[in-house]
Amino acid sequence: MTRRTLLIAWILALATHAAAIAQSATSPAGHWEGAIDVPGQALAIEVDLASKDGAWIGTITIPAQNLKGFPLSDITVAGTAVGFAMKGVAGGPRFAGTLSSDGKAITGDFTQGGGTIGFNLAWKGDPKFEEPTKSTEITKDLEGSWEGALDVQGTVLRLVLKLANHPGGATGVLVSVDQGGAEIPITSITQTLSHLAFAITLINASYTGDLKDGQIAGTWTQGPGSWPLMFKRPAK
Repeated sequence: MTRRTLLIAWILALATHAAAIAQSATSPAGHWEGAIDVPGQALAIEVDLASKDGAWIGTITIPAQNLKGFPLSDITVAGTAVGFAMKGVAGGPRFAGTLSSDGKAITGDFTQGGGTIGFNLAWKGDPKFEEPTKSTEITKDLEGSWEGALDVQGTVLRLVLKLANHPGGATGVLVSVDQGGAEIPITSITQTLSHLAFAITLINASYTGDLKDGQIAGTWTQGPGSWPLMFKRPAK
């Protein structure tokens, strides 16, 4: 083998090694934007993925459904195969995709309730995880369960609000009785005198109200709309 042949072989070996390193460094971490290929109208989605302490974390945002920062579960990354699910959502939504060799696209199948359609995502930069507002402690007269009914243009949804106090900040959930009893975690809760405010980033919703005469009278806001909502203690 001549010196020229040896040199070419060495250069090719370096190029192959560099390509292997680049491919192994390709990661699905980042902020992704794309769509689920719903027939007739693509459903826009945003996905954020990151590796933290040896495990993957992620969220999904679906603006058309007022879903923001919903936590992903069962996130798997094996080579170029990327998968994640939406735990607790009807039909068990699951994404199974393939990361492109340049790390700029994820394409694959979205399954829910036995049906399968395609989805696509394009890498847009670093992951965007919003830090929730820190909750305050609440007074005894706000702790416990409350009931309310949200009337949205004639459609009434029964709601149960559960608030608990802890040192350093309150926690709570909102239960949608007429939607399968799903418990939606409240992101942040703040109280100033008799004024209560809480936010639920998962459904892009918030509530502000005032406690008076054993009732909380206020306004529910979700997306672009706002509606009056009053909470009362459950009847004994």
